[in-house]
Amino acid sequence: MKKVRFYTLGCKVNLYETEALKGLFEKSNYKVVDNGFADVFVVNTCTVTAVSDKKSRQMIRRMKKLNPKSIVVVLGCYSQIAPEDVKNIKDVDIILGTTDRTKIVEFVENYDGNQVCYVKKDIPCEFENLKSVHQSRTRATLKIQDGCRNFCSYCIIPFARGPLRSKPILDTVNEVKELAKNGYKEIVLVGINLAMYGVDIKSSLTEIIEEVCKVEGIERVRLGSIEPNLITDEFISRISKLDNFCHQFHLALQSGSSSVLKRMNRRYNTEEYLDAVKRLNCAFSDCAMTTDVMVGFPGETDEEFAESMKTVEESGFSAIHVFPYSRRRGTVADKMENQVPENVKTQRSEKMIALGKKLKQKYYEKYVGKTVSVLFEREISTNVFEGHTMNFIQVIANGNGTEGKCQNVVLKGYKEDCMTGEII
Repeated sequence: MKKVRFYTLGCKVNLYETEALKGLFEKSNYKVVDNGFADVFVVNTCTVTAVSDKKSRQMIRRMKKLNPKSIVVVLGCYSQIAPEDVKNIKDVDIILGTTDRTKIVEFVENYDGNQVCYVKKDIPCEFENLKSVHQSRTRATLKIQDGCRNFCSYCIIPFARGPLRSKPILDTVNEVKELAKNGYKEIVLVGINLAMYGVDIKSSLTEIIEEVCKVEGIERVRLGSIEPNLITDEFISRISKLDNFCHQFHLALQSGSSSVLKRMNRRYNTEEYLDAVKRLNCAFSDCAMTTDVMVGFPGETDEEFAESMKTVEESGFSAIHVFPYSRRRGTVADKMENQVPENVKTQRSEKMIALGKKLKQKYYEKYVGKTVSVLFEREISTNVFEGHTMNFIQVIANGNGTEGKCQNVVLKGYKEDCMTGEII
């Protein structure tokens, strides 16, 4: 039996797509391996930063060394944006972009030894219905949206992912029903610009959330990253009626300075963002907010960075992902003046990360002594289990636990970035 090995960079959408491709190979009698030798290596690339591009190239070269006779397939956002760059890597055999990935096994089986590129310059408007089969036994990620039309000044992804397109409601619900039958308790809905789900099929993200929440056996429905302009009175009113909807919102911020947000071509300012945060906190007593924060965007002054720190602290996030601005060829921001020196980006990153840790501890410690429902994902040692609450607090608990089951836990304290507890 031939072996295939995958390496994935980037976001949850990429991870979902990789898992779907694994299933396609298994149906064709390939064995998926996690390390070592393989007959086929597949690198699913990311291009969100220049660092991502570099990591993609490094991994491509490393794969071929493991088996010089192997077939190396490169696909994803980096190869979609820069197919010529990928062609110049001598170890690459087959090049795909962000389309036609359902044909990957066919392309491998028909490979004749000469490098071939299947990247399409124009990305179709139809949703590529990949179906993931390899996931943890408790939480399943489900990609329901692709494409972006925001064109933020720092981002190349709209060019890599193409136009907005949505997974049809019936297809989504049927896949969720199948996941429920296979024992999954939690569904995480993700997309490239998730808030725009449904604009191409006369639907909405709210509607698909409601439909997924109806599926028998699904105890939790969670969202990936969303935009603050999604948080309307109607959205809050409708999702607040759903008992199995998780009140954890990854609300994209990028910067807490309105002037920086304007240069980024984001479609909100700090006042509007904080209003969205306030609405959610007023609607849900157990609301958790997480976000991404970029530091060192071109022209970011000390004053603007201080504004960003203030907004982050006022928002009271339970977790933040901090990353320095990275120049991307082909974007507006790459040509902006006043690029921030790397040492300044590093200093600002450290300050923002420290603030994020303080906010996380403050949020977690509010729950000391409370009894919460935890979906246990794995047993990490004898009678010690790891899982998450509805609002995505990580919990390590002692007691008689069961993987893949929601159980009540009394939270005891905050330790090493998570809560400790006892299973009731």
